[in-house]
Amino acid sequence: MTEIAAFPADLWREYVQEPGREGIFLVLAAFLGSFVFIRTSARMSRSDRFPWWPGSVVTDSGVHLHHLVWGIVLMMAGGTIGFALGGQMPWFGVAAVLFGIGVGLTFDEFALWIYLRDVYWAREGRTSIDAVAVTAAFMGLVFLGVNPLQFTGDDVLATLASIGYSLGAIAISAVCFAKSRFLHGFATLAFPPIGLWALVRLAKPGSPWARRFYGRRDPERQARAERRFGPHRRITRVLERAREIVGGSFYEAVGVARPERDGPDAQETQDALLTAEQDASVEAAEEIQARAEEEARIDAERQAAAGGRPRGLGHD
Repeated sequence: MTEIAAFPADLWREYVQEPGREGIFLVLAAFLGSFVFIRTSARMSRSDRFPWWPGSVVTDSGVHLHHLVWGIVLMMAGGTIGFALGGQMPWFGVAAVLFGIGVGLTFDEFALWIYLRDVYWAREGRTSIDAVAVTAAFMGLVFLGVNPLQFTGDDVLATLASIGYSLGAIAISAVCFAKSRFLHGFATLAFPPIGLWALVRLAKPGSPWARRFYGRRDPERQARAERRFGPHRRITRVLERAREIVGGSFYEAVGVARPERDGPDAQETQDALLTAEQDASVEAAEEIQARAEEEARIDAERQAAAGGRPRGLGHD
């Protein structure tokens, strides 16, 4: 029993403490933990089965404080404490945990950075889940000690060859990411020859590479990419189902039944889903505009009551 109890401590000392990876391990663990917690909390707040769950934070004036706000604050606090203490335990560990929690809260609303509107439950909100997966993979590689910028060599020629090899691996990995072949991109950082396969393969149709080199410039290759990576692929359906398990179903969010892959009602349901998503996007934009106009009106009234000119009204 004593040996079994000591096994976790031995793992921690051998694989985390001795290589000096406590910081990145705590950041990664806190990041994943905070993401799972906040995503679960958001889904519970929308469910009728948990009416007691507090849900979103809304001020008295009606402003919804997104949890990325708290994430940014925690990242600032964790980063500041970490730099100030210079690796002194245990406060360096506390700083790492604070930073990891902040990253998890912030990346859970990554789509809000991109679209500048609340698309948490919309199709565009899946960008947040993809960003979390990419970030977790990157942190995992760092924790495992993968370092493509590690140069070696006993003489000038060997050092230059090592530098060229590392820069080539980074360039190949960048092309993989541009093609939205993320698995190949991360694998290339650990074993660069893997990326050579992705270099000669098609990019995914919505990737930056396809937008730059396919489309109108090469419609035939664009069509091939759409056929190759269409929704009919089993891996695509598996990944989409995994996103729904983690982030919830956007079919439920917009009030539309899940369409069947085949059948007479499939196209009708897809059209209804698209209409519902468009209506939700328009409603969100109108809500933001209404808030801005209301704030401008209140500000103008306050300025008028104070005897000054409203800000942003009129010109000299």
